[in-house]
Amino acid sequence: MSSFVIEPLVDTPEIRDALATLLVETVASGGSVSFMHPLPLDDARAFWQDSLAAAASGERIVLGAFDGGALIGTVTLLLKLPPNQPHRAEIAKMMTHVAHRHRGVATALMQAAERLAIAHGRTLLVLDTAEEEGAARLYERLGFQLTGLIPDYALKPHGGLTGTLIYWKRIGAAAATSSHLPIPSS
Repeated sequence: MSSFVIEPLVDTPEIRDALATLLVETVASGGSVSFMHPLPLDDARAFWQDSLAAAASGERIVLGAFDGGALIGTVTLLLKLPPNQPHRAEIAKMMTHVAHRHRGVATALMQAAERLAIAHGRTLLVLDTAEEEGAARLYERLGFQLTGLIPDYALKPHGGLTGTLIYWKRIGAAAATSSHLPIPSS
């Protein structure tokens, strides 16, 4: 496993270009991250400009994983949620460059996002991933619990429908006391 550094990202032209390139690669390789193939690089840049502006205002945290100065992965922690949900955060846009997959980058990004969520007073993380080609095994290995499947949720980047899997995880103080909480029956 190569060494890498994880840090919150700020909007610079270089960071935006690196994120845009990663997003285009992810979509081209079939990653279901809200966009269709082919994704124009300018559209990807515009997405990241908006996302990084939201990070600058404290609505989210965009993390980047770097290897030798090159951005190799990212994940976004959404913090600005409705007023009745101040206790939770959402994981979004988890992506790793194809050449760096299966090297622990995604795991490290998720662990960093969880630590930041706890530092922001969150006790619950939620996320969704595509039923086909998604990262379900990663999330389950990290302790996320599957709530269920919504069939035909979104189009795959190259066409056709895929379902989405909904996951949750208690974190921080809630995780420490979760064994005392009732588990809803199905």
